[in-house]
Amino acid sequence: MNKLTPIVISALLLFGAAACSDGAKTSADAPNSTTTTENAASPPPADTVKKTQSDATSDIRKNQANSDIRAREQRNNVTGGDAIRADGDLQSEVRSKLEVNITKGQLTVDAKDGVVTVAGTVPNQEDLAKIEPLAKEIKGVKMVNVTATVAPAAPASPK
Repeated sequence: MNKLTPIVISALLLFGAAACSDGAKTSADAPNSTTTTENAASPPPADTVKKTQSDATSDIRKNQANSDIRAREQRNNVTGGDAIRADGDLQSEVRSKLEVNITKGQLTVDAKDGVVTVAGTVPNQEDLAKIEPLAKEIKGVKMVNVTATVAPAAPASPK
């Protein structure tokens, strides 16, 4: 047993060192999510739209998104932060609200000090008109800038 103990300890230390050899990930390693106006106005490929639509149109997804929004608002009401909301919370809640109500759109949401900017594409004028009222349903949204455009999904590229 005395000869086995150093071998077991050495194996554990070696395993621990190997597991920790991969450096910590930082924001510099993250993909760049900055969207340019060129990218915001170009329609996504049709196959991408179809994949996201099936998830976004499900009743389970709608219920989950609405439940998440209610939970966040309740949390903010309890903590007294219902008047001033974090930009990340507003951005996330508005994005969730738009995803389940405008299923065929490809939208990006940005929030800064209660001002929400929605960019991207929607397939028709009716969906474009829904963006501002839906975003204003979220507590803490003071103003909505809609820079989204009407553009049908691009046909899938041939492979």
